[in-house]
Amino acid sequence: MLDSSIVASFDASGFRRHARDFEDPDISVDLTDRLCLVTGANSGLGFSTALELARRGAEVWLLCRNPERGQRALDEIAEQTGSQQLQLHCVDLSSLDSVRRFANDMPDRPIHALVHNAGVLPSERTMTEEGLELCLATNLVGPFLMTALLWPRLAQAEQPRIVHVSSGGMYSRKLDIQAIEGLRGKYDGVKAYADTKRGQVVLSEQLAKGLRAQGIAVHCMHPGWADTPGVQNSIPRFWKATKSILRTPSQGADTITWLASVNMDIQESGQFWFDRQARSTHLLPWTREDEATRRELWDAVMKWAGLAAEPDVWPMRN
Repeated sequence: MLDSSIVASFDASGFRRHARDFEDPDISVDLTDRLCLVTGANSGLGFSTALELARRGAEVWLLCRNPERGQRALDEIAEQTGSQQLQLHCVDLSSLDSVRRFANDMPDRPIHALVHNAGVLPSERTMTEEGLELCLATNLVGPFLMTALLWPRLAQAEQPRIVHVSSGGMYSRKLDIQAIEGLRGKYDGVKAYADTKRGQVVLSEQLAKGLRAQGIAVHCMHPGWADTPGVQNSIPRFWKATKSILRTPSQGADTITWLASVNMDIQESGQFWFDRQARSTHLLPWTREDEATRRELWDAVMKWAGLAAEPDVWPMRN
């Protein structure tokens, strides 16, 4: 009954209630010799995820747009964990050129976990140099391109996985390709963000299906309502109204760390997670999409990412 209220589920009290069922040994794993990449790792959920993975012995690469903020985050994680296996890489997920440069320059090493956490919620419509709306480019197209370019390195690892950090806001939106593209009508950053997060959930399911044969698991999750700089800066009125009940970044990131750490059967791939439990991707019946729209999304993102003319980039088609 409390979960159905949303507020008492997505807030800090919901996390505390759900955490009673957590199996602590699940997340108390040794990640020595495992390489984990975390986008948007300089603050909020990304910082907490990188910190916890480093505490478990993983080699963690912080993929950040801002070098100064990224370096401060790396220094703080090193101080808290004593880890000497931290690297900072400057990557702007909104720039396809930046994503390609990173992937092309990365050594041919197995990747255990790729955590797609970076995201933006713009207050006004902004276009990238490559002609994509900023929210679309950062939240959907950039991560998709990075996955396309790095999947061979993931396939080299033992039990590799990709984790997409979505948002509970996507529950209010139906998959709409034109809305995701963000070019029609008056711009609403909150709706644009939720639209791209709905698209992210669908793409995660499609990637899970296609990459299963390569042994790569793909998961998507939402963190609930967490008190992060992104929330404070992007939706300040919401933050002011709810700050007393918001989750800490560590609580919001718990399921991200769990998905990036625990050994799970490949059959678990493709699910949507909240507080370490697989959840439905739809709370409202009118938000369900048809198969034709799902295929349209795949084709559109392939085009936006510049992959439509590269038939050998994926081991599958959706």
